[in-house]
Amino acid sequence: MTVRDGYIARWRGLEYEASPDGDDVRIYLPEPADGFEEVRPGRYVRVLPIAQVDDFCYVRTACTWRGEPFIVLGRHEKWFRVEYTGGKAPVARDLGLEEFDYGVYQGWAPVADVNDLREVRV
Repeated sequence: MTVRDGYIARWRGLEYEASPDGDDVRIYLPEPADGFEEVRPGRYVRVLPIAQVDDFCYVRTACTWRGEPFIVLGRHEKWFRVEYTGGKAPVARDLGLEEFDYGVYQGWAPVADVNDLREVRV
C-alpha cells in the first residue's frame, strides 16, 4: 500500500496529487501531459477551477501500532514514521515516542509491526 498524506483531486476519472489555490485546485503529474506546465524537473501542474473537479479531499494513511492509533507520515526502507493520534501523553511516553511539538508524539515503527493500515479521507 502506498502511504499518502496530502490533498487529492479526481478529475476526468483520474486521481491526482493536488493542492488548494483559492477558488482553484492545482493538480500534479510526474510526467508531461497536455495542459500541464513543468514547474521543475519531474513535476507538472495544471490549475483548474474547483467546480471542474469531481472530488477534492485530504487523504491520510492510518494504522494501529502496539494497540494504539497512529497516522503514517512516511516510510524509509522497513520503517514507518508514525504520529500518535490517541491523545494521551502518558501512553505516548510509554510507547517511547518523542514529543515532536507540544502534544504531538512521533516515532519510527517497523513496517512488520504495524496493523490495520488503511487510507482515511479527512
